[in-house]
Amino acid sequence: MQYDTKIGLNTFIPEHCIHMPKQPVSRGLIFATISLALLMMSIDSTIVATALHAMQHDLNTSINWVGWTLTAYSLGFVLMLPVSGKLTERYGMRRVFLASVLIFTLASLCCGIANNIYVLIVLRALQAAGGAGFTPSATGIVVNYFGSARDRAVSLFGSIFPVGAMIGPIFGGVFVTYWNWRGVFLVNVPIGLAVLVMAFRYIPHDKPRAGTRKPGMDAVGMLLLGTGLLTGMLMATALGDAHQPTSSPIVVGLFVVAVASLWGFVRHISRTARPFIAPLLVHGPGFGVVNLINTLFGGVTQGVIALVPLYATNRYGFDALASGTLLTAQGIAALLLSLVAAVALRRTGYRLPIYGGSILIIIGTLLLASGALAGISPYVWLACAAFLVGAGSGVINPACRNAGLQLAAEKSATIAALRSASLQIGSILTISIATAVLAGTQNPGGVQAWFYVATAAVILCAMPLVARVPEHHGSW
Repeated sequence: MQYDTKIGLNTFIPEHCIHMPKQPVSRGLIFATISLALLMMSIDSTIVATALHAMQHDLNTSINWVGWTLTAYSLGFVLMLPVSGKLTERYGMRRVFLASVLIFTLASLCCGIANNIYVLIVLRALQAAGGAGFTPSATGIVVNYFGSARDRAVSLFGSIFPVGAMIGPIFGGVFVTYWNWRGVFLVNVPIGLAVLVMAFRYIPHDKPRAGTRKPGMDAVGMLLLGTGLLTGMLMATALGDAHQPTSSPIVVGLFVVAVASLWGFVRHISRTARPFIAPLLVHGPGFGVVNLINTLFGGVTQGVIALVPLYATNRYGFDALASGTLLTAQGIAALLLSLVAAVALRRTGYRLPIYGGSILIIIGTLLLASGALAGISPYVWLACAAFLVGAGSGVINPACRNAGLQLAAEKSATIAALRSASLQIGSILTISIATAVLAGTQNPGGVQAWFYVATAAVILCAMPLVARVPEHHGSW
């Protein structure tokens, strides 16, 4: 495998991982194993949202710091996704997948027994470090073993996450209502153990090759990106939780550090020989607009959905079970529409479903903000609005996932990692800003409604970007 100095990354699926196995492999069992791991991760992303209010009171903390249990997880994802790609190059897709499942499972167990909000936040970041390896290694495995069906198999990944979005809120509501919030983390333990057993049995071994060049980790790039994102989140927390004025030395200092670190990161990856993230895959032709679409249409929407249970509690007084099950409607819609969109993708291309899905997301978000009309129960109203947001997410997911992959199929795991990172960055921005604003108000339900209006406006203004998405029909 030759190193490409223009791109700055080795081919993400290394040659020693691309081989014909000695024994026949079952695509169905491989996909089932990968799907269960992705399902566990997607359950975790929605189940925690149902427990925010309970954690706030049980751990005697503020909504800002409880929000960090979501944003710290997203931050860990952003930092570890490219690292998991480098580790895949070194050790192979199967090994990275197994290690990721093990770390995620152990961290979930520790989260379930944590008694301090700050410890819990750190453990959530560790949990993300494990979960970050799922999507890149799983995508690489599918591309490696599924041949001409790989585009459809990758598209079906989008239907797994909505299933978790349906199951998670129900589990979360039941745990918080009839037990406590710790169950939202402990539920991952038996699932993780099952995935480990299946992965050992059904995922083929990586075939090592002597003399393969091992890439570096680019610690400087990781440090700059991590510092920029972390200080930005701390700035939002200081503005909301500590009620610091925008001109205070703390806020100004954090802002300066965040901007300088992110600027230094962009400059660093453009100049270093082996960057943390390849510049071409971040802002190169086609890739830049796809990553931005994923951040704004996918990541921001994830943040909107994650805050729905809190919104239902603050504005309408719903309990954890009722507020959590609202996400079930969103999950059902996302599942159904992602399946339809995946099947139709070769005919529709990428732009049409992104346009249509974005319109549904905007309408659903505005309905969330408007409040129930006379004669309609708030629960039914919110469920219908969440259904529309989920339907929009389901429509755009297969197109957004494939739009980047078809540009460079041989770098599928890298691109999958960058897509997940884009989603997490959008989620971080949405949740950090929302919780900072809510922490400084006496009417969090009403303020969050206006936040949803602003979010819908941002997505609407971003829709012209869809015309720049590289169009494609058929398999890649």
